[in-house]
Parts: sequence; structure tokens; C-alpha cells
Amino acid sequence: MKKVIFSALCVLFFSCVQRRADEGKLDFTMRLIEQFYVEPLTADSLAELAIPAVLAELDPHSQYIPARDLQAANESLEGEFDGIGVMFNMATDTVVVLNVIPQGPSDKAGVQNGDRIVRIDDSLVAGRKINQNAVVKRLRGPRGTQVKLGIERVGAGSEIPIVVTRDAIPLNALDAAFMVEPGVAFVKLSTFSRVSAEELHKALVELREQGMERLVLDLRGNSGGYLDQAIVMANMFLPKGDLIVYTVDRDGRQMREYSKGKGAFTELPMAVIIDEGSASSSEILAGAVQDNDRGTIVGRRSFGKGLVQREIPYGDGSAIRLTIARYYTPSGRSIQKPFDDYDMDLYNRYVDGEMFAADSTRQDTVNYFTKGGRIVHGGGGIMPDRFVGVDTVGMTGYYRRVNGQNLIARFTLDWGDRHREEMNAVKDVTDLRKMFARHTGLMDEFVSYAARNGVKPDGRDLEKSRTIIETQLRALIGRNTAADYNGFWDNYFAIDPAMREAVNIVKNEKEER
Repeated sequence: MKKVIFSALCVLFFSCVQRRADEGKLDFTMRLIEQFYVEPLTADSLAELAIPAVLAELDPHSQYIPARDLQAANESLEGEFDGIGVMFNMATDTVVVLNVIPQGPSDKAGVQNGDRIVRIDDSLVAGRKINQNAVVKRLRGPRGTQVKLGIERVGAGSEIPIVVTRDAIPLNALDAAFMVEPGVAFVKLSTFSRVSAEELHKALVELREQGMERLVLDLRGNSGGYLDQAIVMANMFLPKGDLIVYTVDRDGRQMREYSKGKGAFTELPMAVIIDEGSASSSEILAGAVQDNDRGTIVGRRSFGKGLVQREIPYGDGSAIRLTIARYYTPSGRSIQKPFDDYDMDLYNRYVDGEMFAADSTRQDTVNYFTKGGRIVHGGGGIMPDRFVGVDTVGMTGYYRRVNGQNLIARFTLDWGDRHREEMNAVKDVTDLRKMFARHTGLMDEFVSYAARNGVKPDGRDLEKSRTIIETQLRALIGRNTAADYNGFWDNYFAIDPAMREAVNIVKNEKEER
């Protein structure tokens, strides 16, 4: 009887093999596993394992996104998410509200800057060492749904219950846009989302009304996004007929994008700051500015991503992002870095000394030429015209101790509680500067605070670290007001060598690069 059953199984197996011999090997293998493997498996479960493995063999940027992760993966690109509309910090194991979005759900419900969220839907979250991502999950939810918060507020005698109705919360592509010096505007762009070009244009118009004559555009840490947004932005600055970027697909077909000459800022002296976190669309924009000799690139070598992806959805709500083309800067260079050292690239930049000195940079040796005849190189990112290495000045033992214990951030929260009325009165950078002019003993207050928390001052180290610590204190306090990241970067300017270099360059547009 056993021989009969075994023979029948063999016949069934080989008949399946014969019927499906013309199928693709991968489909055929998955069907065999689904039908004959010793444990029951479904085609969907096999696909969840197989697709990421296949894509991983292509390049580092082709990827599979499960349905459960797709919404979160696209939030920064779509420009909004559903939530309650607060920015918070958990430096003290308590959810401290740093900023309430004006006219957002929390603002309308009565949540204020400086509030502590101790309960979410009757669950205690204060003092329980809950992961910040877990708190975010509890606060977010579909628009129209409600979340009940238990609030502690300085001066209030008891816990305040507040019910917030979730709504769409905008994710701004611009972190900052303000006049850093008379005539000089600073704009920091965090992503290339669907609304990035629109936000940038609006900010530049407003800055011009405030007296902008020169621009510093900061793309550090901007990992990219939509290609079309980079093209629209390049059009704002380039005169008619300049090549912005071109792509080449598997069949050698090219798509070339040229500037239309309708931009409102084609004569504006500008510098662009980049670093090892600037990738994709950031590199396209920086490459267009550099290769057309339109501005000065400042900072460190960019990430090195010269590939274009297209998101293709599946019927179950998942998707793949598949590399469909390579892109090239106007001079004809690919800035894609080699695939074989992706995981170790940033580490190698530190080990090789590239983060500190330009002559340690590794790129290809082929010469490409800008519109004005300057030599540039490809392979491994955009190399800036003016290199600015990592600044380690002020990194003393005292600084490492107070920073390691998070005392700088914790002090700013404590300071905010004691000066809440002043903080809430700050509406912009000008108000923030006036507030700090009234508080000249900020550093002395911090030194006393650190000592009470176990870090005694070291005279020599303290003197070396005074500027960096005081600047960070002012920057974090500024961020926790309505001045937001404008307030942060206006203060951080004092210890940011790349930002200072870029400002100095645009102040003298005739300076040789």
C-alpha cells in the first residue's frame, strides 16, 4: 500500500513538473514549495520572503515595502500624516511638549508648550521608560478619531484631562527660512516631498520682501525624494537653456531636463551646503548648481546616489521601489558610489580622514568640466567647491560628560519651565534675540545645574567648551519656542563652520571659487 501511495505522489509530482516546465524558474520553485514542502506555506508568505531577497541582489536602493510599512515610508514624501500636532521630547522619561502646531488639533484642544503628557487613553506613560516610537504610535491615528490625554502643567494643581481629535498634520519640507544676517537668507530643506518646491518658492518670495540679496541653501542630511521637485527647484535659479540633469534607462534612452528661464531667482548669489547625508535629489540640485557654475558648493562630499527609483504598488497595499534609470549631472558625470562598500562607506570616510581633510577624498580620476571649464569628478558623490571638515573644537571631557548624560537638553526643558511666559511671547527670530539679550547668565546657570546633577566644572575644559555648550543651549531653547528651527539655526550659526563659510562666500559674490 505504501508503494502505491509513493508511486502516486511521484506521478503527481512529475506531472506537475511536466505541466509547468515552461514557467519561469522562480514561479515554478515557489509552486513546488507551496504544494510539496513538508510544512504548509502559502504563496503570499513565500513572496514576502522571496521578493526582498531578489531585490537585494540588484542594488542597495531597490526595495520591497510591506503594506504595513508603506504609509509610514511615504509620509515624509507626501507631506502630511494623521496625528495630534505636537513636537515632543522624552529627555527626562516624560513626554514634554516642545511645540504645539498653531491651529492644529492639540492647539484647538488647549494643549500648551511645556505641558507634560503623563497619560494617553488612561494608560500611564510618564516614568515608565516607554520607547519614543511607542508613544508616537499611541498619539497617532486616523483623522477624526479621538485620544484622551492626561496633562501636567506647571502651576496647575492637578492633572488636566484633554481630549484631542486627530487631524491631518503637515510635514514641512523646510526646516528653516530666515535672514541670518542683513541681506543674507538661510534656508534649510529637509526633504524633496510633493510640496517642497512650493514651500521653497513661497519662502524665497517672503525672504526677498524682507531684504534678501543673497542665499545660503542648506541640503545637509537631506536624503532626497521626488526627482521632479529637484528639477522645479533648479528652474528657480538657472537661466534659460541650462541642462539640469539627464537620465539613461536600460535601453539607453535619455530624458534631458533643461531650465526654462522663468525662475524668479536666476541672478541671486547663492551657496549650497552639502554633506555625507545629502543624497539623490539633493545631489541633482547641487550638481546642477555646480556644473552650471551657478553657485558655490560648500561642505563635505555628498552621499553618492545616482540612481532613479519608481514605486510600483501590489494589489495588497505593498509596493516595490525599483531602480529604473541612472542619472547624470550636466557635465556628464555619474555620482553613484560603488555598491561593494555601501555598508562601510561612512565609517571609511572617518577612518581615511576624509571627514576632516579634503585631500583624503576618494573619487574617480576622470575629468569632467563645468560650464565655465572647471574640473569636477564623479563616482562617490558631489565634491564641494569649498571643503569644510568636521569641527571638533570644544569637544572636551567636560562636554562629553554633560552631553552623555543629556544634561544640555534636560536643562533647556527646566529653563523653559521657569521662563514659560517669556518663551510663549517669542514669535520669531527677532523676539528670540531680544529674549536672550535679557539673559546673559545662561551658561553660569547651566554649570550650576550640571554640578547639581553630578558633573562638576573643570576650569580648563569649561573654558574650551563654553562656546559650543552655550550655543547649543540657546539653539535648543530657540527651537522650543514659536521661532522653531529658525530659532535653532539662528543660534547654531555661531558654531557651524560650513554655514559661516557659506555666508562669507555669498557676501562677496566676486570671490574666486
